[in-house]
Amino acid sequence: MPIQVVCPGCKSRFTVSDQFAGRTGPCPKCKQSITIPAPAAKAVTIHEPEAPAASSQGTGRVPLAPITSTERPVSTLQFVVVAVGAVACLIVAVLARAAWQPGQAPQWALAAAAVLLAFPCAAIGYRITRNRELEPYRGRSLAIRVTICALVYAALWGVRALVPAEMTTEMWQWLYVAPIFFGIGGLASLAAFDLDWGAAVAHFSLYVLVTATLRWLAGFPPI
Repeated sequence: MPIQVVCPGCKSRFTVSDQFAGRTGPCPKCKQSITIPAPAAKAVTIHEPEAPAASSQGTGRVPLAPITSTERPVSTLQFVVVAVGAVACLIVAVLARAAWQPGQAPQWALAAAAVLLAFPCAAIGYRITRNRELEPYRGRSLAIRVTICALVYAALWGVRALVPAEMTTEMWQWLYVAPIFFGIGGLASLAAFDLDWGAAVAHFSLYVLVTATLRWLAGFPPI
């Protein structure tokens, strides 16, 4: 790169190629001998990495600085608990069909089942659909979000019970009704767990699939 040179005699300023660095020559104006200085080397400062900011663990938010995220594997005990719970739900649904005539179970039992199933479905669904690039919600924060999401999901079954039967008799009618329920359910999980829209709808779909299956086993129309 060009070297800036100032003549010590006439104070003229001019530039010369860096290939002449260290050589001596006459000034173009006053002819005084000038030694071309070597180009100044740019100082390079290597900074140490910044200390990580306070951990965002348990918030579900992107941290301000990189942190080490450890993915906790699902333990054998958790697998056993989920499997036992699933089998227990199937047995209860079959017993309900035997205890009452198909489709004749009391409304309080259906409401209780909708609420009780919403909590494990919301928690397990979050574990499946969450964004792995974000720190997961844990502890109290997770419990609050699961509770809010579960209550919204259960409330949607209550709203479903108020829909007139003639509006859902034919399957094609669900093309107009189902998007409303899935839209509300998806918004609830999106707001509670910071999921993408597709993952949020899948989260609500898990609850619908579980409850619809158990309703069918108990002798009720799945939806």
